[in-house]
Amino acid sequence: QVQLVETGGGSAQAGGSLRLSCVGSGFIDSRYCMGWFRQIPEKGREVVAAVASDGSISAADSVLGRFSISKDNASHTLTLQMNSLTPDDSGMYYCAAELGWPTSCRKDYAMDYWGKGVLVTISS
Repeated sequence: QVQLVETGGGSAQAGGSLRLSCVGSGFIDSRYCMGWFRQIPEKGREVVAAVASDGSISAADSVLGRFSISKDNASHTLTLQMNSLTPDDSGMYYCAAELGWPTSCRKDYAMDYWGKGVLVTISS
């Protein structure tokens, strides 16, 4: 059984930075992708950034140039560095994984496993 545990998050001022980490366990091989999604009130859940099963990276237009995502394959750790934060980035952030090859982790309905989420609150 795959488990995903997020850490990080919290509160920051606009323009500040936060770092989210997600440690995965239970993967039986490297055929999976991992991604970060966020749930923003009145906007639903959206993908923030993801690392596909082939290692390629994708990110939402709204975070390009501000957020960066990385994955350590040995430890199954996914990290999201968030810079130049704005109040619009506030919300619950979830780590998710999709098993298989090829997988991209760009669609929430395709995810097989989810973490419990961490709250990010950005004040102006």
